[in-house]
Parts: sequence; structure tokens; C-alpha cells
Amino acid sequence: MERTTVTPGARRSLVLAVAVWAVTRAVLLLCVFKVLVLPGPDVTSDISVIYQGWYEVLSAGAFPVDDVAWQYPPAAALPVLSPGLLPFLDYPSAFYVLAWLADAAVLVLLLRAGRAPGRQLTGAWVWVAGVPLLGPTAYARYDVMVAVVAVAALLVLRRRPRAAGMLAAFGALLKVWPALLLVGTPRGRSTRACWTAGAVTAATAATLFAAGMPGAHAFLTAQRDRGTEVESLGALVFHGARHFGWEGQVVLNYGSMEFIGPYVTEVSRVALALSALAVGWLLLWRVRAAEFGPGTPCDAAFAAVLLFTTTSRVLSPQYMVWLLCLAAVCLTLRGSRQVLPAVLVLAATAATLLEFPIRFADVVASTPFGVALLALRNGLLAAATLVSCRRLWHDTVTAPRRAAAAAEAEVPRPSPGASSERLPH
Repeated sequence: MERTTVTPGARRSLVLAVAVWAVTRAVLLLCVFKVLVLPGPDVTSDISVIYQGWYEVLSAGAFPVDDVAWQYPPAAALPVLSPGLLPFLDYPSAFYVLAWLADAAVLVLLLRAGRAPGRQLTGAWVWVAGVPLLGPTAYARYDVMVAVVAVAALLVLRRRPRAAGMLAAFGALLKVWPALLLVGTPRGRSTRACWTAGAVTAATAATLFAAGMPGAHAFLTAQRDRGTEVESLGALVFHGARHFGWEGQVVLNYGSMEFIGPYVTEVSRVALALSALAVGWLLLWRVRAAEFGPGTPCDAAFAAVLLFTTTSRVLSPQYMVWLLCLAAVCLTLRGSRQVLPAVLVLAATAATLLEFPIRFADVVASTPFGVALLALRNGLLAAATLVSCRRLWHDTVTAPRRAAAAAEAEVPRPSPGASSERLPH
């Protein structure tokens, strides 16, 4: 392993990052422990009511398939059960402590990666700044625990593709989206090793869960009848339509606030079609890509998750944790081309805190301010998606092909009238 020389400037940046992390995370803990209370709905109720209820069912050896809010793959049982590791704390307190530890683990991974040759600490700063911009929601869901697995998978991909595949597969069994981490693996032995290890891990773990606990794969059909969640990109159609007499309503459905009424099914189908187009674009990119650089796997994972986040009919606030951790990994590389998308994601995260929980009542009621705030957040995410995908395509498809064409054009060719060397008889 290469030795890393830490300059005084880098050391100061590292110490400052840790200090800022400690202060901001102390504030987040004060929020989830309700010493500080933000306006809007209580974001911790998911832990104290829903997760704790699931804990009781899971502890009995079954999945909570009778609860429509359970829409997660089987390994999600592990973070829900994890507070049992701290029996001296009540369930919510134990969960928040474990979320804080997971947050710290992500920081350690990013700091360590940022000190390696050719790397930088900018990625760690994205994580340090981004999580508090989301507010207490970051600790009141289990997504920060999934982020540890995703970050570890991307950071070991180059040196240990099999380990990366196993981690990505485990992450997918936690919350599906980490399956997209493998879309940008370099062609050849690395991809074969990574994808094979991932497939074997996923199949083995899924089989074990299915054999040991009833309802392990109920999540595959759990969201068929969902509406359009009020914070999604498609929901803007109905937020606007409510001001022109649309007769639908907002209800608590599948654990979130969703639009129900005329044309909701059609808009949801459009969202699914856009997700299918995203799959098609990623496949086309994979086929056309001519060059895979050191940052390509991270850039491709970031672009892929952005695509599926913005096209989803559900865009919950905690989804920003996914984008923050991937943006942070991208920016551990010097000269990363994902700087602008990462900045846009940070801005969207700040807007997310305003729309949930602070002004969520305005969003649910479709007030002009609530609609404008949601349009701002979703617009920033859409812009980040377009810029990220465009830069990924340019760096791996357009630029390498232009360079190859230019190099071919510079090769001297014999003039039409030049005589060729005659071979002896």
C-alpha cells in the first residue's frame, strides 16, 4: 500500500473537518432527542412508532408484511433490529446513537480515502456539510447506515472488485439502490469478478432470509398500488392542478403523504416509464463508453442514482442521503467532473430541509410558497441529473472517440501518386 504524506494544509483541513462534523452532529443529536425542536411534523415518529413496531415483529422471527409501510428488502431487518445491540438504551435512543456511529464511519472512510495519492478531502467536506443540511431526518431513518456500505463498496472497487460486489449486493438487500453502484465497473476481469461476487452474495443472502423468515420477498410487490408522493417531481402536476379545480386529495398512504385521485395512475405510469428510459440510457452508455477512468465507477453510480431518484414517484427527504454519500465519493478524486452536480445536490438538500419538515404543511396544502419550494428542490435535482449524465457521457464516450479520431487523422498516409517499394524477384 502506498505511503501517504500529509501536508500541514491537509492536516489542518482534516482537523477542521472533524471539528465541524462534531459540532454539527451534536446539533443533530439535540434535534432527534428533542432538546431542539424544528417547526413542522415530528420526524422521529418513524423510529419511535413504526420502526419500533417492526422491531417487535422481526424479533419474533417474521417480516411485518401486514404493515403497508414495510416496503423494504429482507436485509432491512438488520438496521431495524440493530438497537437491540444497545439494551441499556430505549429503542429510539439506541437507533439515534447507531445512526451517529454510521455517520462517523462514513466520515472515516472519506477522510482515509481523501489522504491517498491523487485524492482530496473535498469529498469528506461534502459529507460533513451535507448531512446537517438535511436536518434530523438524516438520523431518523436507516439510510445513513446504508451509506456506509455504499461508500465502502465504491472505495474498494478498484483494488478489490469481489469485495465491492459483495458490499453492493448487501447494500441492495438493505435498500435496493446500491445495486446501481456496479453500473460503471471497468470492462473485463474487474466487471466479471465484481458482478459475479455480487450475484452470488445476493442470491445466497436472499435464499437464507426466505428460508428463515416468512415474507422475506414481499417487498417485490408491496408498492404496486402506490400513488404519487407529494414531494416527487410528478407531484408538481397535481400541486398546480389543485389551483384549477382538480378533485384529488392528499392522504397518508403506504407510510407517506400521496396524491390520490383522477390521473394519478397515469402520472405514476409516466414516472415508471421514465425510470425504464433511465435504464435504457444507462445500457446505451455502458455499450458506447470507450474509456473508463479512475473516477468512472463513482461518476456512473452518482448519475444512475440521480436518474432513478428524480424519475421516482416517491422522493422522500432521506433519499438525499444516497446522493450526498455518492457525491462525496466522487469528490474524493482530484479533478472530479462532478463538482457542479454535487453543489446542486447540496443546494437541493438545504431546500429539502425547508420543505420537510419546516414548511411541510405548505407542501401538503399546495400553497404557492410550498409549491415554489418544492419546484426549487426538484428543479435543482433535475439539473444535477442532467449535468451529471452529460459529463459522464462526454468523458467516457464523446471525448475518447474524438481523441481517437484526431489521432487517426494525424497518422501520415502515402500520397496517391507515390510509388511503392518494389520487392525483388
